[in-house]
Amino acid sequence: MSRVRTADDTKLHVKDWGSGRPVIMMHGWPLSADSWDDVSCALADAGFRAIAYDRRGFGRSAQPWQGYDYDTLADDLASVIEATGAKDATLIGFSMGGGEVARYLSRHAGRQVKQAALVASIVPYMLKTADNPNGVPEATFAEMAQAMKDDRAKFFTAFFDDFYAGGRGSPKVSDEVKHTSWQVAMQAGLKPTLACADAFAHTDFRPDLAAFRVPTLIIHGTADKTVPIDTSARPAAAAIKGSTLVEYDGAPHGLFATHKTRLIEDLLRFVRG
Repeated sequence: MSRVRTADDTKLHVKDWGSGRPVIMMHGWPLSADSWDDVSCALADAGFRAIAYDRRGFGRSAQPWQGYDYDTLADDLASVIEATGAKDATLIGFSMGGGEVARYLSRHAGRQVKQAALVASIVPYMLKTADNPNGVPEATFAEMAQAMKDDRAKFFTAFFDDFYAGGRGSPKVSDEVKHTSWQVAMQAGLKPTLACADAFAHTDFRPDLAAFRVPTLIIHGTADKTVPIDTSARPAAAAIKGSTLVEYDGAPHGLFATHKTRLIEDLLRFVRG
C-alpha cells in the first residue's frame, strides 16, 4: 500500500514495511516519512510492521489548501489506521508528530492503540503564556513565519544547523544530512509549511494528556534548541500518568540522526515490552 485517502479525499503517501504488530510513525516538521527509515528498517527486521506516512502537504502526499489543524491531522492518522487494518498499534510521534499522537488518543479514544511514544515532541504546549511560562514567545514564531515568507530556502539552512546541533560532545551529522533535510523541507508546499508551524506553535495539548491511558515513552535531548525540553518533555512526563521519560544528555532535536543507534535500541525495547 502506497496511498491512503483521508476523510476529505486527500491522498497520503504511506510506507508499509514488514509484518507483525504495527508501529505507526509520524514525522516532524518540515520533513517526511523518510526520516523514520532507519527506525523502520530495524522494526521490520525485528518482526514488526513499520508504517510511516507523509503528513498532508509534505513529502509525496497531496498539498491541499486546508486541513493543517490538529483535529484534521488526527483524523488523517485515523484514516491510515483504518486503511492499513492496524490493531494493537504503537504510535510514535517525532516533534510535530507528537501532537498527532496526543490528539488522536483524545479525539478517537485511543482506538487500536497499545502503546505511545513521544520523541523530541512539541507536546504539551509550545507557546509562552501566563500559565505556561516555560513556553516559546509569540514573537519567535512570528519571526519564523516572516523569515519563511521572505526567503524560505535561507531560513531552512539556518534551521537545520540548530536542528542537528547538540551540546558539547554530542555527535555531529554530515553536511549531506543537513542538505538532504533541506531538500525534503523544500518539497513541502509553502502553505502547509506555514500552517503547520502555526498549528504546532499555538495548539494546547494539555487537555489531551488525560487520554494517554497506554504505556507511554518520552524521549528528548537536553540540548534541544528547536523544542526545549523544559517546554515539552518534562511537563509532559509530569502530566502523563505512568509515563517514562528518557533524557539524552546533550542531544539536539534531530536525535534520530545524531543518536540513531540509541534511539533504535530504546524504541525496540519499548515496543517489545
